[in-house]
Amino acid sequence: MKEILLLKDGEIVLKGLNRRQFEDVLKKNIRIALQSLGRFEITSAQSTITVKPLDEDIDLDEAYERASRVFGIVSLSRAALCDEKSMESVIATAPAYLEKQLRAAKTFKVEAKRSDKRFPLKSPEICRELGGVLLSKYPHLRVDVHEPDVTVYVEIRDKGAYVHADAIRGAGGIPVGTGGKAVLLISGGIDSPVAAYMMAKRGLKLTAVHFASPPYTSARAEDKVVRLLQKVSRYAGPMTMYTVPFTEIQEKLRDDCPEELFTIIMRRLMMQMSERIALDNDCSALITGESLGQVASQTIGALNCTDEAADMVVFRPLIGMDKQEIINISYKIDTYETSIEPYEDCCTVFTPRHPRTKPILKYVKQAQERAEFEPLIEEALKNLKVTQIYPDYLQ
Repeated sequence: MKEILLLKDGEIVLKGLNRRQFEDVLKKNIRIALQSLGRFEITSAQSTITVKPLDEDIDLDEAYERASRVFGIVSLSRAALCDEKSMESVIATAPAYLEKQLRAAKTFKVEAKRSDKRFPLKSPEICRELGGVLLSKYPHLRVDVHEPDVTVYVEIRDKGAYVHADAIRGAGGIPVGTGGKAVLLISGGIDSPVAAYMMAKRGLKLTAVHFASPPYTSARAEDKVVRLLQKVSRYAGPMTMYTVPFTEIQEKLRDDCPEELFTIIMRRLMMQMSERIALDNDCSALITGESLGQVASQTIGALNCTDEAADMVVFRPLIGMDKQEIINISYKIDTYETSIEPYEDCCTVFTPRHPRTKPILKYVKQAQERAEFEPLIEEALKNLKVTQIYPDYLQ
């Protein structure tokens, strides 16, 4: 009995003439996610992607887990490929393949999807015949078409007949790479990895920028960011991380700028430097983890001052979320425990005692210009550290 994965397209089905392009990117992303497990045949037809292992020793449990994190898939199931596309083969396959689920259930129903209209039986006839076989094989079962403990699915497609039980929910969204490319400003906190996940779900290919200020920040703080991105990469795919040496810039900020404007000017500098990195990497947007009113640098006035520093669009997917909502997603994507490790990032260096919550852009720009940061910015951008990020299961 050959076991495969059936992956159902999500929003792709709503696309028009460019739907094939989305499907091709999705299949490419699935291949990248599974390539370390062995060889697979990946085909798409009728809003379903079929993933067939070509090696005997492939860990299908792991393949199933990885596929569940690929954006663009709305649901997925493990399924048995029947030896033949016939009702006899379906009847021979279903009771054995689904034995564990059926023995544990009290009620069931059968649903059939007959995409290949040449199949001699119609969907109700398939359900009736297979249901009768299952009732005789498992006499403890009874039929419940409204709320069954298990649903047995039969799919008759152009290239074969498949049997499976209930599907699980996929990652949803659209395939990474179909929405363009953007730079993520990432600290070591809870918010920015969640922002990365949410924008990758909308099809953005990510490049990460992290600011490090040794000796005020440690190598462990940078390693923490790498590990966070490795977890995000399960969903977003491989990415490049640029670490910006930020120490001299922050020290000049401390020495030459008004204390109450430290955070605003620092954020402006980060946006300007990230935009340059974005342009060098053919990216068209910036992503931050800011949430309106969460801290002093995230008031409307502060965000206006920050946005003015860059010409690119800035995506803030968390802007209307409260902290608990963000934490809930961080648990879902398994970044929370890493995010709360006590290694400080540069955003906590030289924190002002009384930050300005309603800064005036004219005075912020004047203070920044007087300090003449440009030579230090150019030097920092010449000394970027480049790290290639891959999902943590490949480490």
